[in-house]
Amino acid sequence: MRLCAAFLIAAVALAAQTAAKRGPAAPAANKLLTPAALNEKAPEQYRARFTTTKGQFVIRVVRNYAPLAADRFYNLVKNGFYDGTAFHRVHPGFVAQFGLHPNPAIQARWEKAKLKDEKVVKSNLFGWVAFAADGADGRNTQIYVSLKDNKSLDGQGFPPFGDIEKGIGVFATIYGGYGDKPNQQTIVRQGAAYLKRSFPQTDYVTKAVIE
Repeated sequence: MRLCAAFLIAAVALAAQTAAKRGPAAPAANKLLTPAALNEKAPEQYRARFTTTKGQFVIRVVRNYAPLAADRFYNLVKNGFYDGTAFHRVHPGFVAQFGLHPNPAIQARWEKAKLKDEKVVKSNLFGWVAFAADGADGRNTQIYVSLKDNKSLDGQGFPPFGDIEKGIGVFATIYGGYGDKPNQQTIVRQGAAYLKRSFPQTDYVTKAVIE
């Protein structure tokens, strides 16, 4: 029995020494660094709850409205993409926009993960949600909430994929004094550090989950 105990102690010590030489275990691969891997088909209907620095709101998504957008949004929320993102473009009475990841290494991967354009099925009315775009086939991670009836955006090819089911009042309190001043490309390159340094009153999403 004493021999077995001594052998066990020696084995544990050897394992510890080996681990020390190897250094700390490598962290699990961050799924958000591989956009192509986040391709799960979304449910036909689902809800996403957002907690922000000004309160909570819930987005109700119907996949048939814009299937590509609904799938992308589902995967982003499910994998924590929007946690920590800033409301970096807010125009009271027009739109509130967010969806640039606070980690530049992650956002850089998604800048090239564009979605094909889709038909506009629902109008950009007050409280409806759609992806922003930087041209044809240019949607990736940024979304906006219409803070008025924005029917003019329908003809520009912005298809809503859902609406604010609860908490629309939060958007009346999100800080909108910066307008377009935060530079989106600088956010992409520098992440949250740039906003916290230069635009300290910015509001943020603290957590987003699929309900």
